[in-house]
Amino acid sequence: MSNQSTLSVNVRSATGKGSCRRMRDKASIPGVFYNAQGANVLFSAERTPLQKLHSKVGLSQVFQLEIQDDGQTQQHPSIIRDIQFHPVKGNITHVDFFGVDLTKKINVYIPVEVTGKPKGVVLGGILEIFRDELEVVGLPMSIPEKIVIDVKSLEINHNIHVQDLKLPDNVEFVFDDNFAVVGVVSPSASDQEAGEEAEKAE
Repeated sequence: MSNQSTLSVNVRSATGKGSCRRMRDKASIPGVFYNAQGANVLFSAERTPLQKLHSKVGLSQVFQLEIQDDGQTQQHPSIIRDIQFHPVKGNITHVDFFGVDLTKKINVYIPVEVTGKPKGVVLGGILEIFRDELEVVGLPMSIPEKIVIDVKSLEINHNIHVQDLKLPDNVEFVFDDNFAVVGVVSPSASDQEAGEEAEKAE
């Protein structure tokens, strides 16, 4: 785990909205650590290191969690399972960590990133990203940070489907139907879709 990010947190005993609000006022974020064995540890994390961690590992990458409790330190390979933000300020308000077994597969969602300018866009088409994240299952240390899709070869009315994408060994996509992830649509098709959405809104 030497190349992994590390976050140190402190066990907390105080609970309730008032206690959590006071923590946030002091730039600490309340959170919960849990794992498949039933662990449930309340903790507080410093806001700035937590924000930096989230920016780096997202919701799919493993990091080393150090839980400080009365002078003792427990270390757990973990992922961020859930993170909540203030609806106006955008600050982190709560976080859940999940302790992972590096030898067992987990399910996570990975963001999609496209690269290149499609042939179809050059000819007047419109690039559509149908899925901005994809679910995968695999060993924690094998899961990529993101799915990068080269779209340069896409022509108008052509799509790239989930089965067309490649993943590292020990990682697989989770899906029932071979759905389209990205594609290039004609301007008329895009206008029609926008009109249908407007009708639904009305």
